[in-house]
Amino acid sequence: MNYSAFLLLHDELSLLVVMVILLTFDISVSIRRGRYIQPLAIVLLTIHTLLNAFPRDAFEVAGGMYQYFPMHTYVKTILNIGTIIVFLQANKWLNNKDSMIRRGEFYFITLSTLFGLYIMLSAGHFLLFFIGIEMASIPMATLVAFNKYQHKSAEAGAKFILSSVFASGISLYGISMIYGTTGTLYFDDLSPLITGGSMQIMSFVFFAVGLFFKISLVPFHLWTPDVYEGAPTPVTAYLSVVSKGAAAFVLFTLFTRVFGNLIEEWQSILYGLIIISITLANVFAIRQQNIKRFMAFSLISQAGYLMLGVISASTTGMSSLVYYVLVYLFSNLAIFGVIAIIENHTGKVAIKDYNGLYQTNPKLSAIMMFALFSLAGIPPFAGFFSKFFIFAAAAEQGFYVLVFIALLNTIISLYYYLLIVKAMFLRKSDEPIERIASDIPARISLVICLLAIVFAGLLSAVYQQIASHSFI
Repeated sequence: MNYSAFLLLHDELSLLVVMVILLTFDISVSIRRGRYIQPLAIVLLTIHTLLNAFPRDAFEVAGGMYQYFPMHTYVKTILNIGTIIVFLQANKWLNNKDSMIRRGEFYFITLSTLFGLYIMLSAGHFLLFFIGIEMASIPMATLVAFNKYQHKSAEAGAKFILSSVFASGISLYGISMIYGTTGTLYFDDLSPLITGGSMQIMSFVFFAVGLFFKISLVPFHLWTPDVYEGAPTPVTAYLSVVSKGAAAFVLFTLFTRVFGNLIEEWQSILYGLIIISITLANVFAIRQQNIKRFMAFSLISQAGYLMLGVISASTTGMSSLVYYVLVYLFSNLAIFGVIAIIENHTGKVAIKDYNGLYQTNPKLSAIMMFALFSLAGIPPFAGFFSKFFIFAAAAEQGFYVLVFIALLNTIISLYYYLLIVKAMFLRKSDEPIERIASDIPARISLVICLLAIVFAGLLSAVYQQIASHSFI
């Protein structure tokens, strides 16, 4: 075996270098000087992102266990950008006395999760895929329970690890059945061997259920609201966009590349899950009083929209899916950035606490409003273009009724997003949230998100560049 071939894994190797440098710095400096780890982490991750931002020719390593396609560069770059923004937003929270001593742990564990997502994305073998998804899930459970002395955080961590173990166990059982019926776990070898036998369909269902848990599709979503409410807000932001985006892309590639012969079966399954996820999540979002639980149900609804790209099973669907993840990342992180700023300064997370926010914090209110409009798909914000492309991808394959139902649910989502806007701008409060002076890193993160929300949809080159590297 030619071990020098592993030098082709530029993304993974440079990320490992970043992790080693941060770990060395963390264990070498005092707690007081530990405050420098945040700018160091951001600078190193930015350099890592820039060095690996240009697609290369496709290749494989270890006999096809690791596979690289140019589209992987765009997906990993999106994940990197999301992680950098989360690092910026976590500054104030990590400088609290309860979190200060564990600042280095947060950055290292977060990057460990990112490394697992890298492996999962580039896996060409089910064993490596499973290793990657566990490398991402286990550190994530640690992040969810990061505020271990707070009851909700500890409870959220326990719920997350239990649900993850359950989902992983079901997926692993499905993978074992796939191996039992085909004799191989290599993606390229599996495709012609999946012929649609009853045992293979059952193995696919078991495997897919595990992924549906990760993405939070209804009815596999029950863990999501509690975990999102209990986890620290920067962790919730990371969990909602980075890990979900990676999982959605992997779901697309596996369903089309490995289970392409079962397309009628899994399209029928997704058809029902999309309708249920979008509709029920929208209904339950209206009833929420905690803004983090509100965003949890918003995420479940958005996961349904992401699946419109998957069900299309086309190159257009892949490019629309990746573009949707990109836009959703900036929109969601802008909202969580505002939530984190308010929570860090006031401790308030109830929707009613946002009444009259415009009176005292007009800039935060405006950013929140633009981000909500983007999630709702209102032009000219980027969310409108992302929804248009993903609807077009599904309609292109003849799913007109499904697209129509999704459009109707978009109207419902606009209603509950406008409830937040109404609270901030129209409702009066005798005791509104006081004027907040946010820290510089948080401001930078919000500016980045705002610019992306406004201009990402108007710059057609962004979508065209992604579409040029789509594959099935």
